[in-house]
Amino acid sequence: MEVTPPPAATLDPVVDTVHGIELPDPYRWLEDGDADETRAWTAAQNRRTRDALDPLPSRAELRRRMEQLLRATLVTAPKLAADRVFTVERGGARNQAVLVVRSATDRAVPARTLVDPSGAAADAAVALDWFHPSPDGRLVAYGTSEAGDERSTLRVLDVEAGTDLSDVIRHTRAASVGWLPDGSAFAYTRYPDPAAVGEEEAGYHRWVWWHVLGEDPDHDEVVWGDADLPDRTAWPEVAISRDGRWLLVHVALGWSRTDVHLIDRTTGERTVVIEGEDALTSLEVVGDRLYGTTTLRAPRGRAVTAHVAAPQAPQWETVVPESAAVIERVVVAGPSLLVASTEVAVARLQRLRLDGSGDHPVELPGIGALSGLDADPDGEVAFLAFGSFTRPPRLFRWTPAGLEPWSDPATDVPDDRYLVEQIRYASTDTTEVPMFLVRRIDTSPDPDTPTVLTGYGGFAIANGPSWSPLAVAVADAGGIYAVAGIRGGAEHGEDWHRAGMRQHKQKSFDDFLAAADWLVAEGLTSRPRLAIRGGSNGGLLMGAAITQRPDVCRAVHCAVPLLDMVRYHRFLIARLWIPEYGDPDVAEEFGWLHAWSPYHRVVEGTCYPAVLITTAESDSRVDPCHARKFAARLQAATSCGEEHPVLLRVEERAGHGQGKPVGKQADEAADVLAFLFDQLGVEVGAAP
Repeated sequence: MEVTPPPAATLDPVVDTVHGIELPDPYRWLEDGDADETRAWTAAQNRRTRDALDPLPSRAELRRRMEQLLRATLVTAPKLAADRVFTVERGGARNQAVLVVRSATDRAVPARTLVDPSGAAADAAVALDWFHPSPDGRLVAYGTSEAGDERSTLRVLDVEAGTDLSDVIRHTRAASVGWLPDGSAFAYTRYPDPAAVGEEEAGYHRWVWWHVLGEDPDHDEVVWGDADLPDRTAWPEVAISRDGRWLLVHVALGWSRTDVHLIDRTTGERTVVIEGEDALTSLEVVGDRLYGTTTLRAPRGRAVTAHVAAPQAPQWETVVPESAAVIERVVVAGPSLLVASTEVAVARLQRLRLDGSGDHPVELPGIGALSGLDADPDGEVAFLAFGSFTRPPRLFRWTPAGLEPWSDPATDVPDDRYLVEQIRYASTDTTEVPMFLVRRIDTSPDPDTPTVLTGYGGFAIANGPSWSPLAVAVADAGGIYAVAGIRGGAEHGEDWHRAGMRQHKQKSFDDFLAAADWLVAEGLTSRPRLAIRGGSNGGLLMGAAITQRPDVCRAVHCAVPLLDMVRYHRFLIARLWIPEYGDPDVAEEFGWLHAWSPYHRVVEGTCYPAVLITTAESDSRVDPCHARKFAARLQAATSCGEEHPVLLRVEERAGHGQGKPVGKQADEAADVLAFLFDQLGVEVGAAP
């Protein structure tokens, strides 16, 4: 790879004193993404990156292969409403995910596309963000956003007619919607208008509102506002019982606590179900009972039930006790209770009676992950989506007789060509950490095997065996794709999460670096043939890995990352993440963050690995200033920039990753793989 010197970056003389520590911030000016100087510098970085990546001989073939994989048919997020099942689907000629409806009773009835948002923009950059059907399946509320910003606009679709109603509500990012049984009105979540409160506050103050179909949203009433929420960062979700009487409000504070409130809509009486406990709880009303899951006194979760007349936590009855598996969700299907769990991130499903008796495992199609589960509380039928690293998710219908495929399989990814294993390795403190290894069956690993290692380790997210076009592409090239289930995730439940958050965050980094060391020590690869990659919190992981261990690998992909952890809370919605990372405004917590903040750990004259940093201008989660500042600092500091280049790729009309059209996804994936493979010395032939 031939690279030109990076664009000159002005050194800003800014020095902050924070809790008695002087902190130079030489690239503070790059925080202003709208400044002419920043725009010019970014444009020069993009030109340099294109000049380096476009000539790579493997890029064209990788671009073709990635588009092929990204157009594989996949089905996710099933929601059952009366005799209809709604799903989000990709594949074929579609440039975006679309909303599809099927018969829930007759497999022979053709599926019908209800919403394909891609035609709303010339570059197909309008995306479907979320959807919620009415209980009778006649209507569906859905959200779309443009250029990856995820700040959705809510619309309501008449399913039979295939046309939108007049209702349009803005500022509904990741909206939760609870419908009345007759579809005449719904409760929903909405953010304030940035024009009224300013951009700094527009990502907070998520309230629950009440909307009657056909009425002006400006006249909607507040159901749950700031006066009801612990602070401005609280995240309420709403649901309404099938009979319309009960309204449940779940209020998340960080990723380790959920308060739950029950409102009787006939009397207006409010009951605190659980509040102030460090526990995650998710409940639904079925008939006159609550059913759901909680981590209260059960870090791996337990299934509980209670009568609506006595719903408080002390009255809960345990239906499914805590076990080795991590309970993810329970749904009521008539007289059955379906319990979805993971065992070291691998999906499991079991069927019990509502009292917890009669445990029957539901056989799933191999090692994989669920991409949604929903059931009919009045009948024994449910729908789920299931896939694996090398198998795009497919829709299945469950009845007591077992699982029945309800969508066609992807035909262009022969799953039997690949092998998925799960091993365990010892971290630096001897803790056993799980890791998936994906390769072609005919690949025999040795020190010359190219390997791409990834991880996440945050926000109680398990790094499970989900569909991964990148994993397939790496395996096709004769390599290993490794996924480390490091602390901070949920591979072993809430205790595993807490072991890698806040003051314990360094454990996540230790686990990841130990995974790289294990792969080399076991002879599955070697340092010159090892690359690492991660995005978002995983991008932070990449920054920490290379600043703590510059020798760990040859090449790095660092995507939409958090990297300046002393100032992270000042940008966009990042105050939501203080419960996960800590608050830099608190002296003790600043100490944790400053100790490993990647932007502050870059050392002049160090030979860093080759690094490709990717971000996007419209990212409304992680401000792209993190990527800009870190790229400038790393480019200036590295002692081997010609051999190990540091490249920055900033995409226009794109966000954190959600909502990218297939073409943009394929372009980015081809750039990433071409960069990594060039550094690892991988020759790419025509893939099947």
